[in-house]
Amino acid sequence: MRFLLQRVTEGSVTWEGTSRSNISTGLVVFVGIGRGDQHSDIEYLVQKTLSLRIFYDQVQDKQVSIQDVNGELLVISQFTLYADTRKGRRPSFLSAESPDLAQELFAEVVRQFEASKLVVCAGKFGSNMTVRLSNDGPYTIMIDSAVD
Repeated sequence: MRFLLQRVTEGSVTWEGTSRSNISTGLVVFVGIGRGDQHSDIEYLVQKTLSLRIFYDQVQDKQVSIQDVNGELLVISQFTLYADTRKGRRPSFLSAESPDLAQELFAEVVRQFEASKLVVCAGKFGSNMTVRLSNDGPYTIMIDSAVD
């Protein structure tokens, strides 16, 4: 499982022509679910995301987590994080999980983030969405549950 984290000052997602979710300071979390990913991958990545010290506390002059700044989360499913572009000119997505299982696991990712008591918004699984964000930094990090 892969999370692409973008620290933002604002973010929003639109589908079917309607703006559905908006956040202010926090993270846009793009979630890629690969074949064989399990609930333990979710637990690891959600906890890692919530504890990463990637925000700046101007009062105490130190780096703190999203929980420390009471940030918001916009969680978006993105199977293209498993694109394989090594051969040819067309990406292969064979490493991405099947839609049925991926939808179930994505819903669990959202539930685990909601358990943090932070504001959590989500995109619509499997939909063509427009995501807008103002990347703060820019600051983008890829985290992966696979052990190398």
